[in-house]
This record gives sequence, C-alpha cells and structure tokens, in this order.
Amino acid sequence: MSTPTFYALDHQPFSKAIRAVCTLSGIPFKAPSGYEHFKTNKEAAFRAKFPHGKIPAWEEDDFFLSEGDSILRYVASKAPNGDFYGNSTKEAALIDQFIHLADSEVFASSIQIYFVCYGVIPYSKPAQTLFFERQARALRTLELRLASRTFLVGERITAADLYIAAVMQHSVHNTIGKAASSQYPSLVRHLETIANQPQLKDIFGVTEYTDNRLFAFVPPKKDDKKKEPKAEKKKEDKPKAAKKPKQEEEDDDEPPADVPPEEKKRNPLDDLPKSTFNLEDWKRAYSNLDTRGADGSLEWFYKNYDPSGFSVWRVDFKYNDELTQTFMSSNQIGGFFNRLEASRKYLFASAGVLGETNNSVISGTIITRGPEIEPTISVAPDWESYAYAKLDLSNEDDKKFFEAALAWDLQIDGKAWADGKNFK
Repeated sequence: MSTPTFYALDHQPFSKAIRAVCTLSGIPFKAPSGYEHFKTNKEAAFRAKFPHGKIPAWEEDDFFLSEGDSILRYVASKAPNGDFYGNSTKEAALIDQFIHLADSEVFASSIQIYFVCYGVIPYSKPAQTLFFERQARALRTLELRLASRTFLVGERITAADLYIAAVMQHSVHNTIGKAASSQYPSLVRHLETIANQPQLKDIFGVTEYTDNRLFAFVPPKKDDKKKEPKAEKKKEDKPKAAKKPKQEEEDDDEPPADVPPEEKKRNPLDDLPKSTFNLEDWKRAYSNLDTRGADGSLEWFYKNYDPSGFSVWRVDFKYNDELTQTFMSSNQIGGFFNRLEASRKYLFASAGVLGETNNSVISGTIITRGPEIEPTISVAPDWESYAYAKLDLSNEDDKKFFEAALAWDLQIDGKAWADGKNFK
C-alpha cells in the first residue's frame, strides 16, 4: 500500500483536525506534488477522483474520500495508539454530535457572515444577525459543556476536541476576536490546551485574537456607478478573472484571508446640534463619584443632562430563557459591549445579570447621543438580540429604573442584581 495523499489547506479546521489525528497516531500521509489550489482541483483528472473538486480530500491507492468529517472519522478509525472516537457507541455518538454542531453552527455561520457582509450574496441585516446569533448559541452550548470538563467526551483528547479547537481558533481570528476570553473562557482554555500540545504546535500555530475583524457591512455609495467614467468600465473587461476567487472561495467554504477596508464615512451623529451635556465628563463623574448621595454621580447627571441632545433607554435581553450560569450571562454582556466599540464616543451603558443560575435576566440602561437608539447601537452585530425602550425621566417608574441600573441595585420580578458591567 502506498502512502496516502492528503489534499488540504493549512488553515481549514478539518485539515488541522485530520493532520492532528495522523500526527498523534503516527499515520503516514503526504502532501500532493505540484498541487495548486483553484487550479488543480478544477481539472478533469482531480474531478475524476473527487467529483465536486472540494478539499480536504484523501487518496489512498484506489480509495478516494472527500468531506472533512468523513476523512476525520476514517483516519481516527485507523489510529493504532489512540481512541479518538471514545470507548462506546454512546461516546462515539457524542463526538459526532459536537463535531456536527461546531461545523454546522459555528464554522458555517462564520462563512455566511462573510458572504453577507462582503457581497457574495445580497446584504441582509436580519440574515447577518441570525448568523451571529446562531454562532453564539452554539458556542454557549460548547462553553457550558467544557465548564466542568477538560475534554468534551471522556478523559482523553478525541476527534471532537481537535476539530472544535480548530474551529475556535478560526473564530477568535475572524468573528469573535479578543472578546472570546471573557465570553467563552472555557472554550479558550480548551483551545490553548489543544493548540499547545507539543506534537500539535506546528499544526495549530499561533492563535491570533484579533479585535478588528468583526464583520460589519458598509453599503457602497449610491452614486458610485453614476460617477464611474464609461471609459474605465471597458478597462474592467480584461481583468475580470480578479473577481474569480470570490466564487471559488464559495466552492470551498473559506473566506479570503484579507478583505480591503471600506472607506470610512462620517457619522451623522457628528452633524447634530452641539449639546451642553458632555458624555466624557459624565463617564468621569460616574467613575469617580458614588452613584447615589448628595454629591453623587446621579446628582451630577441631573444637573448637566441635555434631553434635546441625548436620550436615555432601557435595554433587555430577548432570550433570557437561554441563560444558564450567571457568570456566562455576564460574559454575554461583556461581548455585547465589546462589539459597541465603534460607538464609544456616543454611548454610555450600565447592564447587569439579575437572578441566579438557570433563573436570570439581563437588563440595564443606555445613554446615547441623539433621539434614537439604532444609529449608535446597530454597530454591534447582535444588537437585535436586545429590546430597547426609551425612558422618560419625568416618569417616576422610569426614573427609578434608570437610577437602579446605574447604582447596580436594580431588581426585576424579585430577581436581585448579581453582576454588572459598564460601557464607558
């Protein structure tokens, strides 16, 4: 039997998991000679073996296997010195379950977010929000699973650990960023455990926790086509091949490594009439003074607030029935606040977890520039996971809610404040 040939790209999660199993088990394989991605896998000879032209792909004499999960299971079954699919049919089923969840909900959502935000398919804000929420939901499930375990199934590394670590490494670089450490601490710990195994360091490489790759759609200027000279349009006829990688990347479900940044646009909030209320002064007052009391930050606020230039809102998480551990709910708030970074100069927020494990809610208050909440809050991809209601500070109930959210002594339906965070 000849040495199997493994067609793959280094950054693909399934590629990392498959190579990890082979490395840990001593299963030999070789890289294809002269393989050129987007060329070799489009040729008739390659398609004769792998009809869809997709990678990862595994060639072993006259046996040809594609689809990453199938290859992973196959090489794991050949492992002579490691049980990568558990010690029972139930453990094997759990391993398959977690791999499928990570692939279909976490990794697939990352690809769809790219497609939506960069024009591979027509942009849709509800679709973008849906994919971010779907990814976050699956990550919360995996986070809860690992909160009390070193590995996902059993006491040793399995195929599920290898694949989920690879998917998590992809996610912290592309959609979650540095917020992962506060949102999903158990998943980050698990990733670092797997990626730093001595035999796997060359496969996983350095994990990059970026904070500038969260996908945010910026629509093109409406008059771009009108301003484009006709003569220049003709020049584009020749290099149309430059657009080809987008479609080809779609075939392999992998976004390009880099996307040119959109031109930065002036925020319409900067054109509002000047306000007498200085948000930065308020943030300093809130940080340095007791919230309540004769000389507290609330007194400072009421003396300086300008309702014509700012507005005050109540914010409530829509999916409280999905909340479990209170520390995880607090991480949920932290992640939301991290994604509001682009609106920091226009926003202040105080939000908290009220209640106890498996019986909690997320609620709080926001001070924003302008009369509406959407212009500042919609920079966060998951902003529609929350409900917003404008507060009238002349109304006693609204005023009490606002003050309690700032003082961190808010109670809702008998649920007391358990933990909180500020965005300032």
